[in-house]
Amino acid sequence: MHRRMLAIGTALAAAVALTISGCASGNTVAGPEARTKHGPITIWYSNNAQEVTWGKGLVSSWNKDHPDEPIKAQEVPAGKSTEEVIGAAITAGTTPCLVFNNLPAATGQFQKQGGLVDLSKFPGADAYIEARSGKTADQYKSPDGDYYQMPWKSNPVMMFYNKKVFAKAGLSTTDPKLSTYADFLAAAAKIKATKAAPFAIYPAATSEFFQPNFDFLPLYAAETGGTGLLNADQKATFDNAAGKDVTDFWKTVYAKGYAGKDQLQGDAFATGQAAMAMVGPWAVASYKGAVDWGVVPVPTKDGTAASKTWTFPDAKNAAMYASCKNQGTAWDVLKYATSPAQDKALLQTTGQMPIRKDLASTYADYFAKNPSYQEFGAQAARTVDDPTGPNSTAVLQAFRNFYTKAVISGDGSLDDQLAAAAAKTGQLAVQK
Repeated sequence: MHRRMLAIGTALAAAVALTISGCASGNTVAGPEARTKHGPITIWYSNNAQEVTWGKGLVSSWNKDHPDEPIKAQEVPAGKSTEEVIGAAITAGTTPCLVFNNLPAATGQFQKQGGLVDLSKFPGADAYIEARSGKTADQYKSPDGDYYQMPWKSNPVMMFYNKKVFAKAGLSTTDPKLSTYADFLAAAAKIKATKAAPFAIYPAATSEFFQPNFDFLPLYAAETGGTGLLNADQKATFDNAAGKDVTDFWKTVYAKGYAGKDQLQGDAFATGQAAMAMVGPWAVASYKGAVDWGVVPVPTKDGTAASKTWTFPDAKNAAMYASCKNQGTAWDVLKYATSPAQDKALLQTTGQMPIRKDLASTYADYFAKNPSYQEFGAQAARTVDDPTGPNSTAVLQAFRNFYTKAVISGDGSLDDQLAAAAAKTGQLAVQK
């Protein structure tokens, strides 16, 4: 599944950090003249079946019209994670020109490693990126104010619910009351009491750095109206009333047994182990024929209208790598791949949301014909992502370590540990 393709544990995060800080003698960096050079390039894209289809279509279309600048493409090579593969390729100097599968939180690491091209150096690049993605683009700037990644596609996280399970629990299948924490907990209590499903919800209880993106961060974004873990000064934001409300909510979910604490094989929602799941539109195709589902925005403490609810985007972006010798062509391909026509092809092929302002109205015909995706098209306009600094994965890992102990396990004072986690993540964010 989409989120599990990101799997990278604490040990792996340390290995990536070692790669970045350690010897990079094999690193190949093209000179500044590469920015205007044209010719063949290579690209990598995800091994997700729908994205492979989109990627092959992109390559075929480009190569037909640009025989002197052909694209050679492949799926991201196999490894424990895309991030590990890219980090190792930067060190070895074997990166392609473009990768269409960049995790925003890892971009700062790749930049620190010297592996990325500053897209803002191309004439008109900032204007192009911001015209396409609007204000959403701002969160993908690096701390120096430039773009080292092209905002590309998102999978805004929402709350899926199993209609069959809800009916069994005596809950509405057409208008479920899930908008507030109290509503959610009441529904979870009925699911448990009626044994409609073993668990109300089952977020991964494992310790990988990215797991806050699928439990804490969607609710924190919703509760704060679009605040991320760090502010513009790289200081933690979450030691506040909203952070305490969100962590206390999740601590209650675990304490009452509404969510499991053990690692499961497979998808708890798809297999009927959980009545609800927080996932993005990539899951629509995955659950087709397996679950009769509905979807609503993630809950907030007191309830928020769907049109004002924020969430986590689960985005993947595109980036250009410093070993690329024909960066002029690579930049042209980046623009081609994010054109209105290719964005529509991506939407139609994958069901994932291009990071494009006015998405719902730009592709109104698609959403009219595919109502299962309408809520996600609307939600895509209100998302906040992970920080993009050089130590973002370490920041997220420190937060996850706190969350595992204080929230999932319920050990110690939540307020004290939240304050300590805020101090720790703030220190890590600015660490050289």
